[in-house]
Amino acid sequence: MENIKSILSAPNETSPQQKVKQKMSTRQMVGMAMLAAISIVFVSVIHFPLFPAAAFLEYDPADIPILIGTFTYGPVAGFILTIVVSLIQGTTVSAGSGVIGIIMHIVATGSCTLISGSIYQKTKTKKGAAISLVIGAITMTLAMVLMNLILTPLFMGAPIQAVIAMLVPIIIPFNLLKSSINCLITFLLYKSISYILKGVSKH
Repeated sequence: MENIKSILSAPNETSPQQKVKQKMSTRQMVGMAMLAAISIVFVSVIHFPLFPAAAFLEYDPADIPILIGTFTYGPVAGFILTIVVSLIQGTTVSAGSGVIGIIMHIVATGSCTLISGSIYQKTKTKKGAAISLVIGAITMTLAMVLMNLILTPLFMGAPIQAVIAMLVPIIIPFNLLKSSINCLITFLLYKSISYILKGVSKH
């Protein structure tokens, strides 16, 4: 009886493995929060049109921290980052685009993070990263084509024929260029920043 009482009254001890998992989980939450904050800062201070003929389509590097988070923590974490950043951005610095802007951002960036993150998770090499980002950029461009065909007529009040006419000369080149720039910068930076986020020495 005394043995049972002593077992029940003994303080719960956390195993070393559990402590490591808790530490990693806390570090990941902090890292993701930092990346989300950086993404919001990026979109608020760096944004400019790539094509003068379509000044309403602006480049911003907000997807770079999200993609780095995707490579560091996995595709699900990357998609969560996408949703959080899209909601904050869509209700603050990009509030003018409203709900439609939030939906387009989640679909476009979310498709890229899920595809590129899933590919990289299986082949964590430089080559795997390059391939995953190329496919991710193409996926994002295709997603934006679809979203523009569906939502741009609602957002701009333009007939769908006008949107179709803009696909080849403006919408596809813009989104392909924007996603390619962000994916290229991610490719150059992700490994070094991943070490910092995970607290792992390169040596």
